[in-house]
Amino acid sequence: MPLPPSFHPAVRSWFERTFDAPTQAQERGWAEILAGRDTLIAAPTGSGKTLAAFLAALDALVHRADSGALRDGIDVVYVSPLKALSSDVEKNLAAPLAGIRDAAVALGLAPPDIRTALRTGDTTAAARAAIVRKAPHILITTPESLYLMLTAERTRELLRHVRTVVVDELHALMRDKRGSHLALSLERLDAIATQRPQRIGLSATV
Repeated sequence: MPLPPSFHPAVRSWFERTFDAPTQAQERGWAEILAGRDTLIAAPTGSGKTLAAFLAALDALVHRADSGALRDGIDVVYVSPLKALSSDVEKNLAAPLAGIRDAAVALGLAPPDIRTALRTGDTTAAARAAIVRKAPHILITTPESLYLMLTAERTRELLRHVRTVVVDELHALMRDKRGSHLALSLERLDAIATQRPQRIGLSATV
């Protein structure tokens, strides 16, 4: 199956240069995500779940950048129960973002300036201040750090325009109070957001 026809040419170009074809998890996930529905992608490790979630969100950001409508502010929140996984995801986002920028230039388009930031318990005060000063488009965080951002006025304001929430390793959050705590944070996010964010869950073993 080809990529969704609505994908931006730069996104399409990068993906087709990098992969032979979408995986089944990506095909089925994109169909649900692009329809605007809350989506759970349950598929084995290595099936491209994380990219399925992120590429749909990146595509929306690239479209807005191309039309001049991309503004500073957190659009996507990625929540991982593991700080190490959060850090890995930030690094893994660098490749598609760089590839999409290069593809845009090759197509004669302005390269999109899409920024990411990591906020965990290990994030320095200077890095936390930088998030407030110039908000990223994609925030990578943990359940506890999301809760802290929702309780502080300045950071809570940054979350009002979130459109997408991705929760990874969902199975690890379903068995204890940590998951219940995150569920409350997601409801608080719904309450402050200008429109209810779409929720995407990812798990290999749920």
